[in-house]
Amino acid sequence: MNRLALFDCDGTLVDSQDNICRSVEHAFAGANLTPPDRSAIRRIVGLSLVEAMQQLLPEGEDALHQSLAADYKAAFFKMRTAGAMAEEPLYAGIVDVLDLLRADGWHLGVATGKSDRGLAHILAHHGIADRFITLQTADRHPSKPHPSMIETAMADSGASPATTVMIGDTSYDMLMARAAGARALGVAWGYHPVDELTAAGAHAIASTVAALPQLVTFQETPR
Repeated sequence: MNRLALFDCDGTLVDSQDNICRSVEHAFAGANLTPPDRSAIRRIVGLSLVEAMQQLLPEGEDALHQSLAADYKAAFFKMRTAGAMAEEPLYAGIVDVLDLLRADGWHLGVATGKSDRGLAHILAHHGIADRFITLQTADRHPSKPHPSMIETAMADSGASPATTVMIGDTSYDMLMARAAGARALGVAWGYHPVDELTAAGAHAIASTVAALPQLVTFQETPR
């Protein structure tokens, strides 16, 4: 079986929190709602948009959640086309890690709550799209932590649960990996604290980007 290293995007490959927070704030303000504080917004990064709005406004009705999600997408797209987006930098050292893993024979993929368009934009902007053989987004899957993204990525790459590692910064990533039977590798530089990643089932935590290669190892996934 092939080995697959599957990365989350926001909070794992790139630091995109400012644009995400601004888009949520715009959507809430447009609905005459008080926007959540940014610590609450960072906690929903990784979920699909409707599910994120459900978390941020649990008392709201489905129609409101759908409307807020649509307004978020419109705000994000408007910022991008107007050139008003904040920089969404790759975390330092990420490109080197991707290249080391590929040289070691790993297939690489992305599993993200972003849309196809959003993911394509960020990968092209940083010139790393060619590193990945499978891209799974919220456009074609249930929200994390449902295992659909990992299951499809494994099918695309010829990997099995025992030869797949999911690398992410949120408890949703860890729960998704566990649900798929894959290895769950948390990262400490993203949007959920390390203790939550551990509680969600992380098999290991990378404290720095440089620590990733030695932790992304082929081994029988602990159950």
